[in-house]
Amino acid sequence: MSEPGRSVAVIGGGLTGLSAAYDLALAGATVTLYEQADQLGGLAVGGELAGYPVEKAYHFIYKTDADIIALAEELGLGEQLVFHDSSLATYVDGRLWPFMTPLDLLRFKPLAPWDRLRAGATALYLQRVKRWQKLTRVTADAWLRRWAGRRVTDVLWAPLLEGKFDRYFDKVTMAWLWGRIKVRVDSKEAGEVIEKLGYFEGGFAVLVDSLASRVRELGGDIRVGVSVDELDHDQGAGGPWLRIEGEIRRFDAVVCTVPTNVFSRITSSSRHIDPLEREKLEGIDYLGAVVYVFATKEPITDYYWHNISERGAPFVVFLTLTNLVGSEAFGGLHVHYIGDYVPHEHPYFSMAETDLTDLWKTELAARFDTFDPDDVVDGELVRLANAQHVVDVGFEDRIPRHRTSVPGVYLANFTQIYPQDRGTNYAVAQGREMATMVLSDLSGPGVDGAADPTDAPR
Repeated sequence: MSEPGRSVAVIGGGLTGLSAAYDLALAGATVTLYEQADQLGGLAVGGELAGYPVEKAYHFIYKTDADIIALAEELGLGEQLVFHDSSLATYVDGRLWPFMTPLDLLRFKPLAPWDRLRAGATALYLQRVKRWQKLTRVTADAWLRRWAGRRVTDVLWAPLLEGKFDRYFDKVTMAWLWGRIKVRVDSKEAGEVIEKLGYFEGGFAVLVDSLASRVRELGGDIRVGVSVDELDHDQGAGGPWLRIEGEIRRFDAVVCTVPTNVFSRITSSSRHIDPLEREKLEGIDYLGAVVYVFATKEPITDYYWHNISERGAPFVVFLTLTNLVGSEAFGGLHVHYIGDYVPHEHPYFSMAETDLTDLWKTELAARFDTFDPDDVVDGELVRLANAQHVVDVGFEDRIPRHRTSVPGVYLANFTQIYPQDRGTNYAVAQGREMATMVLSDLSGPGVDGAADPTDAPR
């Protein structure tokens, strides 16, 4: 536990920052959290659709997401986290194909019978892989073409990789894809065929709001709409400092929960970071996410998740939240999301909102004749910068440390959870790990006071 009154700044008001701030304040630290946006939540930020609470970008919880489930229980939200039967379909060759059970794969006619068996055998093998490290030096595209075959890769995997990583799709390491498969397999209990996914009644905002309330009750200060312009530590002058609107504010420790490129920018003048570390910080590419959340009076399909398996498709995923959780909480309306990942210079980031949403509604109607664009009663387009880091071959050699070279400054973001991908559970886990590390360092022997997960053998 830190000494009472030790001051800690947390930069970023997503679930990582809020979880860190909560544990720090709970232990007696004086916490100030800064969030650049005008709302807390980060990628899990909430909003309203037709007067009902909903996330601006889609989220769910696996049954194995122990950290966020434990936090929900701790905050008294356990009964609001409900697990529902999921459903998945893949759009190929102009129609939807259910894709939830081995039998669905055997009936998947876009692949020849031999290719269906090969796809199933490959997936089964990946589910049983434990030494994932051997997959770090080969791309997913190359590995799949070798073992699953060209047709399986072109029909099932390449469209999803391209939709997720755009121009980087053929550079993504197989270890990343293994991590995505493994987490889904592990989330099913023995004998379970249908996947169950969790969602908070009232949306993820109930968790965000509860964390923020607890931080404030514990004496923490949360400031939204505040941008940190610079971060450094003057040698021999006490703790690290932040420059905010021209004012210097000093702390005993700073936890940064921002993307790696943002951390590099706000520490650009620091002499503590040598050229090799700077190269590592700036050597990770990011994509942005563009999401359209909208409500309709009539349903579109019976499935929750729809993969759009077309090369060059206008979006990678279409999902219907109310097919997972029911439409009762939304007054009988049906809530949907369209999502895509693109480079920040992509036209999706500069197009007028109505132009892009009209385009996507037209493209959705072309694929689902049950959808009428005039049936949309409300919608919002959300553009999120730095939403997905590119996990290419050799990525593990560029993962930054949690304890940075700037004394008293810590970094926590999704680049450090490799080979796993982003997720609310990892955000909570990272925030709490950072709080433990900071508290140990403030009260103990310094940089050796607690293990740094980024130094663990990989």
